[in-house]
Amino acid sequence: MSPNKILTTIIRPNYSPNFWSQTSWAIFRAVVGIMMIHNGLDKLSNIESFAEAYVAYLGLPFPILLSYVAAYTELIGAPLVALGLLTRPAALGLFATMCVAIYHHISVAGLSVSYLELAAIYAACFLFLLINGAGLFSTDALLANWLDSSTLSQKAKQIMLLEKSYQASNTATTLSNKE
Repeated sequence: MSPNKILTTIIRPNYSPNFWSQTSWAIFRAVVGIMMIHNGLDKLSNIESFAEAYVAYLGLPFPILLSYVAAYTELIGAPLVALGLLTRPAALGLFATMCVAIYHHISVAGLSVSYLELAAIYAACFLFLLINGAGLFSTDALLANWLDSSTLSQKAKQIMLLEKSYQASNTATTLSNKE
């Protein structure tokens, strides 16, 4: 195998909906959703303290109300993400909550990575899910299939045809490189 072929294989983005990429996407979604639930529980355990230390510190109005909004966004949105149900709306709420958390961490400690890292990682994960959705192995995909089976099956057939033609072109390229 040529160095160019190896490099191409390493850096080529994954754009085919194969089993393993969709499985890893589902695992990613479930882990991020499950891990996020405890943040909402932590906020609710002492909502007044959270409201004073985080929301009021930023000068936002109605700190108790906004604290409840953040806590319930995490308690409801995180399991929805884990299940892959209404993933984009849930990810939008969770992404917004993480953006406020990032802003708070910057206000308190500047650009200190140790304060920013967890909120930034969660924000990036939720932004990814907001843009890309839940993936094929999700409740959203089942509902979309059920609601609009004809359009989804046509798109799935088109994707499969594209993947087969891509694999055929790779095979042809490989055969021509061997000659």
